[in-house]
Amino acid sequence: MLAGFGILIVFAAVFGGYLLEKGNPWVLLQPAELLIIVGAGAGIVMAANSAATIRRMARGIRTVFRPRAPDSAAFLRCLRMLYEVFVYAQRAGGVMQLETDVEDPERSAIFSRHPAFLRDPGTRAFVCDSLRMLVIGATAPHELDEMMVLDIDVQRRARHEPASALHAVADALPGLGIVAAVLGVVITMESIGGSPETIGQKVAAALVGTFLGILLCYGVVGPLAARLENLNEAEAQFHEVLRIAIVAFARGASPIVAIEYARRSIPPEVRPSFPEMEKTIKRDAKIPAVKEAADAVGAGA
Repeated sequence: MLAGFGILIVFAAVFGGYLLEKGNPWVLLQPAELLIIVGAGAGIVMAANSAATIRRMARGIRTVFRPRAPDSAAFLRCLRMLYEVFVYAQRAGGVMQLETDVEDPERSAIFSRHPAFLRDPGTRAFVCDSLRMLVIGATAPHELDEMMVLDIDVQRRARHEPASALHAVADALPGLGIVAAVLGVVITMESIGGSPETIGQKVAAALVGTFLGILLCYGVVGPLAARLENLNEAEAQFHEVLRIAIVAFARGASPIVAIEYARRSIPPEVRPSFPEMEKTIKRDAKIPAVKEAADAVGAGA
C-alpha cells in the first residue's frame, strides 16, 4: 500500500507541476516512445534472466504492493509458537517427541494453531527442517547453527536475484529513453523541410522519450527494486530470529531464555518489550499434553 501511494505521489507531483506550467498533457501521450522503452525493457529482462528469476521478479513486485514485512505482532506470534514448541519438547522428555510435529505440521497440535506459520512455506520448511535435525540426533548445536546460517544465506541470495534484475532494468531505462529520443530526432530530420509546427511536434515527441525513461527509472522501477530489497532483508532477519531461538534451545537454554535470546535479536523498531512477550505467552500460549498431542496426530491420520 505504501509503495503504491508513493508512486502515485511521484506521478501527481510531476504531472501536476507540468499542468501548473500550462503544459499540454496530450503532448505527453506518445505510444511509440512508450512502446520503445517498455518493450525494450521487457526484452532486456528476458535476455538477462532465467525463467525462474522472471517468475520470482513478478512475485516480488506483487509483494512490494502487498508487503508482508514482519511487524511486532508477527514477531510476538513467532516467539509464542517457539515457546510452545520448546516447553512441549521439555515436558515430553526431549526433542525426539517432536518427530510427528515436524513431519506433518498441518496436523501438529502445536503448529496447527499458527495458520500464518503454515501459510509461509519458506519459514515452515526452515523451522521444521532445523528441528528435524535435532529430532533424529544427526547434528550438534554448533553444526545446526552453521546449517541454519547457510540456509538463510542461500535464501537471501535467491531473493536478491529478482531485486538485482529490477535494478538492472532501472539502470537501463534512461538509456532506452535516449534511444527513443534519438529515433525521434531521426524522424524529425526527415521532416526538416516541413512546417515549424510539424517539426516542433516531432521534437516534442522525441523529448518525451527521454522524459519517460528517466521518470520510469527514478520514479517507478528504481524505488520498487529498493523496496523489494528491503523486504528481502526483513525476511532474512525474521529467519535469523528463528535461528537464534532454536540454536539457543539446542544448546540447553530454557524455553523462556531461548526466546529472550530471539527477542533481543529483533530490530529495535519492531522489537516487542519483555512485558509484552511475557503477557502474550501467559495469555495465549497453550502447551498440549503429551497424550493430547499424540491423539491429535492419530486423529489426523
